[in-house]
Amino acid sequence: MLAAAERLIQAAVDERRLPGAALGAVGLDGTHAICAHGYAQLDPDEVELAPDMWFDLASLTKVVLTVPEILRLTETGEADLEDKLGRFLPEAAPPVGRLTLRQLMCHQAGFEPYIAFQDWSKDPASLRDLLVRHPWSLGPPVYSDIGYILLGLVLERVHSRRLDEFPMPQGLSFRPDPASCVATEDCPWRGNVLRGAVHDERAHALGGAAGHAGLFGTVAGVLEFARALLGCEALSPAALAEMRRPHGEEWSLGWQHKYAGWSGGSLCSQETLGHTGFTGTGLWIDFGRGYAWTLLTNRVHPSRERETGIAELRRHVGAAVAAAWRPQPGN
Repeated sequence: MLAAAERLIQAAVDERRLPGAALGAVGLDGTHAICAHGYAQLDPDEVELAPDMWFDLASLTKVVLTVPEILRLTETGEADLEDKLGRFLPEAAPPVGRLTLRQLMCHQAGFEPYIAFQDWSKDPASLRDLLVRHPWSLGPPVYSDIGYILLGLVLERVHSRRLDEFPMPQGLSFRPDPASCVATEDCPWRGNVLRGAVHDERAHALGGAAGHAGLFGTVAGVLEFARALLGCEALSPAALAEMRRPHGEEWSLGWQHKYAGWSGGSLCSQETLGHTGFTGTGLWIDFGRGYAWTLLTNRVHPSRERETGIAELRRHVGAAVAAAWRPQPGN
């Protein structure tokens, strides 16, 4: 099933473009395949990559945790996507308090693309408060982590517990065993190679768990999450339909849908959603053909300052998986 795609990631590892890469695919019927190549760590010591190791999922946190958890609030009537942020975080400074959950989830709020707030406070609780009360300047809609950080704070406020205290299915965690984790960057800010500690500096400053980053996962854990979405087990049919509905040329509710040149390759169906993470991760779910695939890499190890060809690799692997996918008889 993955032979052609596996050759692509093996070549990327052999050519030293990536330290390591793990690939998995799963069908609605439970058909699945997983492979891993290369190294979990090169510096300071070499550690071979095993298929069951944990990856820093980076921005996949948005769609694996935050989006479904917000939608579950709508399923129970505790929230509506048109509710304003100020309903849940009344201390939010205007105009942020007037933004809706939908605007935040679809990157329509107008926050700046990247704000390095990790040095605003050394105390995670104080930093949370500063972020909510900050008089953000809003502009044209662009992809930004700030909306998802605020959505994470909404979830914490509603459930009265930190995100890293939420129950997690097998294969997903904010606190994995570092010895079983794949290394990311030799971080200049923290002065060491990160392994089992979140790569994103802002998530680290918030205590390691945030609505935009901090979640770790194994290939099997990410695939099971995708399979549960395919099977309408993770969300109700109504919530799933709302999640998949397009909100503009590129975005659905938190996810990107297929458009020309997108990350998931050309051969998936138009009913495919996908998302990527800065550390070199990605997940794509083809609802039209009933399968999902994930490519997890440590492209930022030992440094983010190098060209790995990850964007091209994702597209080529996506096309290879789509071309090879054959559903089981009766599915």
